[in-house]
Amino acid sequence: MAASAARISGAAMVSDGDTVTIRGARIRLHGIDAPETDQVCLSGTGKTYACGIAARDALIRLIEGRSLNCTGNEVDVYERRLMTCFVGKTNINAAMASDGWALAFRRYSNIYVDQEHEARRRQSGLWSGAFIAPWDWRSRDQQTEILGALTVPLDAQKKLIPQPFKSASPNTGCQIKGNISSKGVRIYHMPGQKHYDKTRISEGKGERWFCTEREAQASGWRRARN
Repeated sequence: MAASAARISGAAMVSDGDTVTIRGARIRLHGIDAPETDQVCLSGTGKTYACGIAARDALIRLIEGRSLNCTGNEVDVYERRLMTCFVGKTNINAAMASDGWALAFRRYSNIYVDQEHEARRRQSGLWSGAFIAPWDWRSRDQQTEILGALTVPLDAQKKLIPQPFKSASPNTGCQIKGNISSKGVRIYHMPGQKHYDKTRISEGKGERWFCTEREAQASGWRRARN
C-alpha cells in the first residue's frame, strides 16, 4: 500500500508565481512553472513588463491571505516540497495555469496541459502578449523560442533578449545576486557588499536575481557575510 501524502497547512508567504513558504517549509507548486521574478515579457501592445512580478502578484491575489492546504511527498533538487495546494476548494496550481500566469511543466507532468491550452485560447495572463517559457528563460540565448497566443512581434527577440545578450544583467531592476557556491551553498549578495561586483550569475546553473532580501530568504538563500 502506498504511503499517504504528506500534508502542510497554514498561512503562506509567496516568493514567486510557483513557490510559497508555509511554517518554514518551502513548497514548489507541482506541475507548473511560472516566470522568474526578474523575467520580462511583452504585453498585448508590445511593451515590456515585469511578468515574473505579475505572476507572483497573481498568486498573492489568488490566495488573498487565506490558509493553504497542501499535499505531496516529493522533494526537488533545491529541497523544496513538490505539492498541490488548495485555498478552500480551489486548486491553485491549476488556477495559475488556467489564468495564464504559469505553464504546464511538461518535463515533469502533463497534469495541467488542458488548463494551459484554455489560457492560451482566452489569451489570458502571459498569453495576452509574447514571452519566453520560464525553463527557457533560465538559460536563454539568441535562439530561444518566443511564445504567444497569436503572432509574435517581429522585435520580440530584441526586446526580450538584449543585444548583445548578457546573462548577468537584471532586466527589471532586481539587484540582489543569488549565487550558488562550489559546495552548493546558496548565498545572496547585496549591492555594496565586498564580493558583489565580481559575482556573476549563471541562471542555467540555478543561480538567480532577487528583488528583495525577503524573497531571497524565502527561496532558501542566505545573505553573504561580507
